[in-house]
Amino acid sequence: MRAQTENTKLRETLLKDKILSEAQIKVLEKKLQTTGKTLTEQILEDRLLSEQILFEAVANSYGVPFVDLSNETIRRDILELVPEPIVQVHQVVAFERDESTVKLAMLDPTDLQTLEFIEKKTGLTPEVHVTTQSSVQSVLKQYHKGLKAELKEISGAKNKDEEEGAPKEKDLKQLAEDLPVVRIVDTLLEYAILEGASDIHIEPLEKETIVRYRIDGVLREVMNLPKNVHNGVIARIKILSNLKLDEHRLPQDGRFKITTAEHKVAFRVSILPIYDGEKIVLRLLDESAKVLTLEQLGMQPKPLEILKRAISKPHGIIYVTGPTGSGKTTTLYTIVNILNTPSVNISTIEDPVEYRMQRVNQTQVSPKIGLTFAAGLRSLLRQDPNIIMVGEIRDKETAEIANHAAMTGHIVLTTLHTNDAVTTLPRLAKMGVPNFLIASTTNLVMAQRLVRKICVHCVESYTLTKKQIEELGQQINVSELLQILDHEGAVDLKKQNMEELLFYRGKGCKQCNDTGYKGRIGIYEVVEMTDEIAQRILDNASTSELTKTAIAQGMLTMLQDGFIKAKSGITSIEEVLRVTQE
Repeated sequence: MRAQTENTKLRETLLKDKILSEAQIKVLEKKLQTTGKTLTEQILEDRLLSEQILFEAVANSYGVPFVDLSNETIRRDILELVPEPIVQVHQVVAFERDESTVKLAMLDPTDLQTLEFIEKKTGLTPEVHVTTQSSVQSVLKQYHKGLKAELKEISGAKNKDEEEGAPKEKDLKQLAEDLPVVRIVDTLLEYAILEGASDIHIEPLEKETIVRYRIDGVLREVMNLPKNVHNGVIARIKILSNLKLDEHRLPQDGRFKITTAEHKVAFRVSILPIYDGEKIVLRLLDESAKVLTLEQLGMQPKPLEILKRAISKPHGIIYVTGPTGSGKTTTLYTIVNILNTPSVNISTIEDPVEYRMQRVNQTQVSPKIGLTFAAGLRSLLRQDPNIIMVGEIRDKETAEIANHAAMTGHIVLTTLHTNDAVTTLPRLAKMGVPNFLIASTTNLVMAQRLVRKICVHCVESYTLTKKQIEELGQQINVSELLQILDHEGAVDLKKQNMEELLFYRGKGCKQCNDTGYKGRIGIYEVVEMTDEIAQRILDNASTSELTKTAIAQGMLTMLQDGFIKAKSGITSIEEVLRVTQE
């Protein structure tokens, strides 16, 4: 009943203020009948409005003020009036107070139960404001001290313990269970999750240990630890990963998982002996993350249509190519998720299994016992599969088995390490796969990179100067690029020249740690196996000839796709050049 009242109030406000049309509202209401969500949740999911515009409308519908706290720092004594678990569950934060009242920012101003709880706990009268989800997340980070301050305090406490006569040589297991060490590791892991890091690097030097996070594909130093805590940190992570504590000379690999109310994160651990000690790299795999849709991958309409067509074919191979960390696995899992229906049997052979998927038979390679990609793929073919995913084609044997599987009626999804899409075809030939097999089994080759997205909180527009255009011209063919952008509808050369075009960048703010970027999106180039390209392969055409044919058939290169996204304000020119000109 409450949800119905909320929907009605918001509907009236959206129509009255002409934020959405009657037709848009009707489409949303039809969806609500099947999804059971509130109107607010559905608008956010469909990305019809920005968070700020939507929650300002929610505030208007209830006649309460709107407040944006995303760039505000709240005094700790005020912040702690509302316990952190209440903030996480009920999405309500305290941001100001006086002798008798406390100002609360919340998503749902009708949550009377929570308001009564806060009033009883604080003895203050709540004054309700509406805010956005990202505002609440921003404030949540303030419950945690700055990482440097936290670690300084912890490692300082450890130094003090040792000065006061605590034994310096401890049993490794006991060292790993020392409270300061446990707190250091917990804090490092917690902050990595909060910052959205994909990797944690813990690197010993001669006199200190450096901790770095990879955030949005770029490594960022977050802390220097005293060298005397390094052994304890290593031992703690080894215990979590179920590794040998007393092995310091050989590399070790392990895994552990952290599950909380908000997160379910698996950590893949790699320990490598280096000159100054043991280095640890932890890869974070967010198991609670939703699988993306093809549209969310960020492909242009024409390549997206080609990919959808390739997925719908009853057999053949789809290759996804690019360097490590370019999002290939995410793309493959997205395709597998679309194909994953009760009517098909899907089997995978991976190294390692990064995400668990329901109703998908996932096998991890283990070369030590002879379970290689080729051996695993042979076994999979005896399991009556419809769809096979091969983590990576590394050798002739795996390539041939995958191609024969595609020829005998299976859909095969796999990755290969090449710099662009077209190079994949000659690379397979060099591996020893016959040209006729490449031409007849390949459905599509897609190359990709990940570019950082401009932070929406500090985005600004600018035009290029003559000097900047000249510098750009030394790296790429600007006039040819402009023709493509005009053809794709990103610019209108009849009305604008290069010096008049608006591009975008991030100034840097608190939300993005002054980097100007937040989040990542893919840039792609897609080659469909047409009759003409198949004939070129059979004629043993060179890479440059194949590229000319693909471009003549309308292939967008990654650089061109990147510039379309830069012109749209999604990413910056510098970021596109960084990932495509490496």
